[in-house]
Amino acid sequence: MNSQARIDKWLWAVRIYKTRSIAAEACKKGHILVRGKAVKPSFTVKEGDVVDVKKSPITYSFKVLKCAENRVGAKLVPELMENVTTAEQYELLEMSRISGFIDRARGTGRPTKKERREMDSFIEDASDFDFEEFDFDE
Repeated sequence: MNSQARIDKWLWAVRIYKTRSIAAEACKKGHILVRGKAVKPSFTVKEGDVVDVKKSPITYSFKVLKCAENRVGAKLVPELMENVTTAEQYELLEMSRISGFIDRARGTGRPTKKERREMDSFIEDASDFDFEEFDFDE
């Protein structure tokens, strides 16, 4: 194990991202921060650095304990990094789970089961309405 490694390789090695190309893409999009600054995939991470990973809706923080450029088994990950994500971030995650809508803006995509029931009941109520009672010419 080296005392430094490329950030994209390290993120892949400690299983934060499934592939190295996904890790590199996250770096290019500015989702990876080291010392508060967005980094490129070629950035060299050192032991003791804290890496912030933005995965909607929260930002995870990981302290680099050892550097590795080769993927390790899941059981060995705690030897390479320590999760130092704050409790506030996990509270934010829990709040977004409770609210129900994490990534879908209301009104986009397919309706949820609840929204579908509300639409069906609205249509049923409208079909019961008698328009002939009203004289619209007045």
